Amino acid sequence: MIIGVSQARLPDNYGARELFRQGCAALNLPLPAEVIDTFILYLRELEKWNRKINLIGKTSEKNIIEKHFLDSLLLLPHLEKSPELKLLDVGSGAGFPGLVLKAACPSLLPTLAEPRQKRVSFLRHIIRTLQLDHVEIIDARIEPGEKQQENTFPIITSRALSTIAEFLELVSHHSSPGGLVICMKGPKAKKEISQWKKTSPQSPFTLVDSTEYRLPFSGGIRNLVTFEKTLKE
Repeated sequence: MIIGVSQARLPDNYGARELFRQGCAALNLPLPAEVIDTFILYLRELEKWNRKINLIGKTSEKNIIEKHFLDSLLLLPHLEKSPELKLLDVGSGAGFPGLVLKAACPSLLPTLAEPRQKRVSFLRHIIRTLQLDHVEIIDARIEPGEKQQENTFPIITSRALSTIAEFLELVSHHSSPGGLVICMKGPKAKKEISQWKKTSPQSPFTLVDSTEYRLPFSGGIRNLVTFEKTLKE
């Protein structure tokens, strides 16, 4: 089991703890109480900053927990499919999914790519606040054909940054041979997979899995579509 424990603590007076508990139970992701404490601290800081710089838009606490934290945690079981827990989160925004996964899985080595400087400021703040180590930030756009820091990554993901075809093209040079690219999509995943098959016959990626989930409170559909890089470039 890759779920770990963070040292952050925060009393909860707003029912967020129960929402996290119920949501994780519904997704069959039993997390230690210490990890939920960390998420509550993350949530409070996110709400505070969001009032000033609009990180995620105005919404209810329940929606934030479901559509950002729980949505990110759907990736957690899929990390075990990679022999190396080194992840590139493209367009990380306020840290979803990369920092949520790091808080739940301390052995994960995430790199967060985020070009918007206000969001980068929040990422640096929340990394310090949660006392997360071994997290890197690329404060620039990921560009096709340009490796970042001469690194490639065994796991790459993003939340709805672009279509599947566009995303695979974007990250192709950043993916390790045999590496996984996990596209986090909504209900149009099958349509995007079909589009990719038609438009990218020479793609170095192979589709290896597509798993559908329903979020526990709203019933919203999520799909995790996993590709493996099969060719060296």
